[in-house]
Amino acid sequence: MRWDDITLGVLAASGCLTLLLTQISEVLSKLPQVIRAWRRVRQELRGRAVSEDDVAATDERGPQPP
Repeated sequence: MRWDDITLGVLAASGCLTLLLTQISEVLSKLPQVIRAWRRVRQELRGRAVSEDDVAATDERGPQPP
């Protein structure tokens, strides 16, 4: 094994790690929006119409009893 092979392997591994961390960061940054959307879907399925103000208020105060 030559130094060129080792260097290319290290560069490839660091590139893959950077890509993986970037993708994880993107998914985690979208998670709050996904949770809000899922809550709204559940409330709609239960038959309660929810306005955007209700969703924003719920996010600020936490879940409220029905």
